[in-house]
Amino acid sequence: MSKRRREEQNSSPSWLTTYSDLVTLLLTFFVLLYTFSSIDAAKFKQLAVSLQMALTGRAGESIFDGSPQPIGDLLDDVVTIPEATKKPVKDEASEDGLEILDKEIEKIYQIVKGFVEEEELEADVRLRVDRRGVIIDISDNILFDPGEAELKPESKLLLDKLTKLITAFDNNIIVEGHTDNVPIKRSKFATNWELSVNRATTVVRYFAEEKNIAPNRLSAAGYGEYRPIVPNDTPENRALNRRVNILIEVTLEGGSEGAANDRE
Repeated sequence: MSKRRREEQNSSPSWLTTYSDLVTLLLTFFVLLYTFSSIDAAKFKQLAVSLQMALTGRAGESIFDGSPQPIGDLLDDVVTIPEATKKPVKDEASEDGLEILDKEIEKIYQIVKGFVEEEELEADVRLRVDRRGVIIDISDNILFDPGEAELKPESKLLLDKLTKLITAFDNNIIVEGHTDNVPIKRSKFATNWELSVNRATTVVRYFAEEKNIAPNRLSAAGYGEYRPIVPNDTPENRALNRRVNILIEVTLEGGSEGAANDRE
């Protein structure tokens, strides 16, 4: 056998060289795609399967004996999406709840504002809103003597009027006591905390025991000096911080909990 004939028998078919080049280019192509951090795994897999179908005739079937693992399955093992590139899913239900909350709080605020104007209570109360609902601020000197937690007799006229407003809603009512940052002296209460809690409880008991508001709607909280609405740096500001809040609570049962900006 001639030397030339033996070389021809040992050499690879010409089509195999072309095929090897094609496979090399495809490998380079996929490696390049994989380097992109924002790769879309689903689309990449679809593209790979489509290329395999074009090259082999059917996805997952090779022209060679002993078919290799389909490209789409290989991608499941090697393609991952970096955590930093994943887009958060928008919580539409949460956004709907916030929208319902804003509308409910605004509706109640307008009702309370109209009531205050009709009853001419602007000199006695201030209105605010926060994420919990509508807040009626009452200065402590309207309801109590300094350092005391017993209602002034004349303060009951104001609470009686507010009872009509409270009974117009089904919402829960939270009465909150607040003080300034001046330590208590010559009082039966050890600290501002005790004073604020007792004042809130006194108002709650009046609503429940004297005005027959359902007790399961009422709760009391005392915050002492630790939730001021203005800095305690002037006598006027300290007077604003000494207050009792009546919060008309807005929840999922009677609206929705969320956030709204304080307004006067």
